[in-house]
Amino acid sequence: MARAFQIRILNDISAHGLSRLPVESYKVSKDIETPDAILVRSADMHELALPPTVLAIGRAGAGTNNIPIDAMSRRGIPVFNTPGANANAVKELVLAGLLLAARHLPDALSFVAGLAPSPEMDRLVEDGKKRFSGREIAGQTLGVIGLGKIGCLVADAAIKLDMRVIGFDPNITVDAAWSLPSQVRRAGSIAELLRASDFVTLHVPLVAATRHLIGARELDLLRPGTTLLNFSREAVVDEQAIIEALDARRLACYVCDFPGPNLAGRGGVIALPHLGASTREAEDNCASMVADQIRAYLEDGNIRNSVNFPEVTLARGSGYRVAIANANVPNMLGQISTAMAQAGLNIHDMINKSLGEIAYTLVDVDSPVPPALIQALRAIDGVLAVRYLPAA
Repeated sequence: MARAFQIRILNDISAHGLSRLPVESYKVSKDIETPDAILVRSADMHELALPPTVLAIGRAGAGTNNIPIDAMSRRGIPVFNTPGANANAVKELVLAGLLLAARHLPDALSFVAGLAPSPEMDRLVEDGKKRFSGREIAGQTLGVIGLGKIGCLVADAAIKLDMRVIGFDPNITVDAAWSLPSQVRRAGSIAELLRASDFVTLHVPLVAATRHLIGARELDLLRPGTTLLNFSREAVVDEQAIIEALDARRLACYVCDFPGPNLAGRGGVIALPHLGASTREAEDNCASMVADQIRAYLEDGNIRNSVNFPEVTLARGSGYRVAIANANVPNMLGQISTAMAQAGLNIHDMINKSLGEIAYTLVDVDSPVPPALIQALRAIDGVLAVRYLPAA
């Protein structure tokens, strides 16, 4: 019987998701020293020394800023995430934030909580409620920047609440475009969207191009009284510019999921404590999705939802499979095929794809693979990792 795969978890991962890894062929623990794969949520891995046994990393969530992606790519280690698994949870929180801001509910709740019980409460409530008069969101325009799974769900929900929706995403995928409601008006630029919106919500990943995506120049384009919602990442906005826009009353309210010292206690700020994916359902969905992806990779070499490797899936055509990660440079496939031919192996099926500087190949052959071939493949200049995956 083949040895069990060793999976180290760095955070508490939903037991519902971990149950997708069969106990007879997987050992899952926080204490494994030589893991085949690592499952993580928010733990910072940038300073973590990874043993050479690590073959894959799975992030039970969408963002991967806590993982050293470039270093993993150089080692031929795919990093998986779970885009869309927590999308409904984030969508619901965005809607909650929208209503909190529109109706001034945090201040109203604080007001009521501060009232001492007395016969005068009815009068005090009636006198005080005038300060918290808000506006209805029906008929208002919501600008959605980033039309991935979450952005599309938010847009759809806003339309059902009788809002007008304008969206912007220069990199929208085909799947997202198909799921986007037809009522969403497409903006040609962020500037066009900002000028047209009463509320703006951000749903973009944090990469070099989106760091401080919303700064002083963009905030100057907003209509007076606009509310900005950020449930993406803290650094997608320039916090200092947000503070200045609030102080100048150019921005009515900033709603975010990232409390910090710069925003603490400031009027016009509604900061939630990282609640975006904090539902039982979202945690179960993320854990299940990443467990399935890690299992598919460890057992069959298939890759789905990797942030640094191409998507590569191949149904088993034989009992003998080789998986190869390599630098995306010319003549790699030729060298791989030649090495297999020299070993006397017939290729039954093969798939090769690339993503940026990484290429990945799955090869099914008709007979057992000798250890000497694996060593020969690893010796090819540019090959990052080689695995032999005979069928169980």
